[in-house]
Amino acid sequence: MKSPELPSAGHAEVRIVAADPEAARHVAEILRRCYAATEARSYPAGADGGTRLHLTVDTTRMAEPVRSWLSTSQSSGDDHAQPDEI
Repeated sequence: MKSPELPSAGHAEVRIVAADPEAARHVAEILRRCYAATEARSYPAGADGGTRLHLTVDTTRMAEPVRSWLSTSQSSGDDHAQPDEI
């Protein structure tokens, strides 16, 4: 299996999966209010329906409340990928 290409420095790829397309769009909109982001790309989530959105956020351009929260938060040291992720 080929490793996925990493986003450029200062950017993050975000995947949103939801049963309800409106819920996925709502989360994407909140991310766009906090970070500069690309338009979300929408895909079907599976045979049972749902939506999967992908977008790229620029973590170097954050809104002030997000910047304050990120600077005070610390990693738990338990930063492992989810079982279904690479």
